[in-house]
Amino acid sequence: MSSIKITTLPNGLRVVTDVVPSVESVAVGVWAGVGTRNENLSINGAAHMVEHMLFKGTKTRDAKTIAEVIEDVGGHMNAYTSREITSYHIHLLKEDLFLALDVLSDMVQNSIMPDDEIERERGVIMQEIGMCHDTPDDIVFDHYFETAYPKQALGAPILGTNDIIAHMRRDALMGYVEQFYTPARLAVCASGNLDHDTFVQAVEQKFKALPEDQGDNKKTADYKGGEIREVRDLEQSHIVLGFQGIPRLDDDYYGAQILATILGSGMSSRLFQEVREKRGLVYSIYGFHSSYTDDGQFGVYAGTGPDKLPELIPVICDEIMKIGTTITEEELARAKAQLRSSTLMARESMMSRADQHAKGVLLRGRIRTPEEVIKSINAVEIQSLERIAKQVFSTSPTLAALGPLGQLESFDKIKERLAA
Repeated sequence: MSSIKITTLPNGLRVVTDVVPSVESVAVGVWAGVGTRNENLSINGAAHMVEHMLFKGTKTRDAKTIAEVIEDVGGHMNAYTSREITSYHIHLLKEDLFLALDVLSDMVQNSIMPDDEIERERGVIMQEIGMCHDTPDDIVFDHYFETAYPKQALGAPILGTNDIIAHMRRDALMGYVEQFYTPARLAVCASGNLDHDTFVQAVEQKFKALPEDQGDNKKTADYKGGEIREVRDLEQSHIVLGFQGIPRLDDDYYGAQILATILGSGMSSRLFQEVREKRGLVYSIYGFHSSYTDDGQFGVYAGTGPDKLPELIPVICDEIMKIGTTITEEELARAKAQLRSSTLMARESMMSRADQHAKGVLLRGRIRTPEEVIKSINAVEIQSLERIAKQVFSTSPTLAALGPLGQLESFDKIKERLAA
């Protein structure tokens, strides 16, 4: 019987618990079903900056107190912003659950975003942007998404840009919270040693000051594809080559995950074996499949010496083109085992459980049990992978390249290889 329970409060706020009596801790948090793609491009980076600012003071606690009150009881507090989700979460001992809930509710409902803290955090985020720009295997993905989804919030960098962050106003940040941190877009989730009914009552008491729900400005994803090249004086060339993938809610979602696993996940994958082990062309290469509610991205990342590019690109294209017709039962079984094990191993982390449940509620509208997930994984057949590969690899490619690129062949030549 599932340990997961969901209660929707009268104001629309969803409360999720996953009771695990055998542990001594609880992972609890507030997840918002909004992120970078909900921004107006003129305030790109607001979702991430709000995430920072909610730690910087409320009507009754300053930033130092927020940190200390959790760490005083040995808890760990963190947050993240993605393109469709923002999370504020705490992992601590079970007896301190309601302290954590008090802090989280205070941050989400009573943040005051003092001007001096905004100025200070503005500098911190610009340092973070600088760090990203100095990390080639990070920034090449920003380039990739901006090219795949041009002039769209879905393709905009999560951190924003220096120009926008430098002029981000307090009213824009407070307005973002007022518009998007509303009951219908939030979920309060907890996994660990707790009682569902008691937790629901506490959440209902603590979250009474949320703003009323408003309209959404999220636009449908419009994948375009294309190329972007940034020449830099680096030791390595960084390449991301990708295609339009499968949305999170599509029946083929797990098939796409399995296809990406066979192509480039782990040491037994085709790309690792052919490109690194057999030819020694790279240190790092992997395939990925990233899904959103209405779209997805399927691609390959590789970092290599610039002199290896003439050999590397044809090999990658060849592996992409042949995978749709050459998958073996052995590869399928191995990929299924990898996904099943990652699904079940994640259950050993209370924070992972809470995070997955929140995403399920906010992005799918329901939580899939581990049994449902494994059943979906097991149901994937070679024929469905062949169909998914044909669908994905017939879309217009996106290429992002960073570093010494003099020996990287033209985008038209790469497209010819992928159309052969």
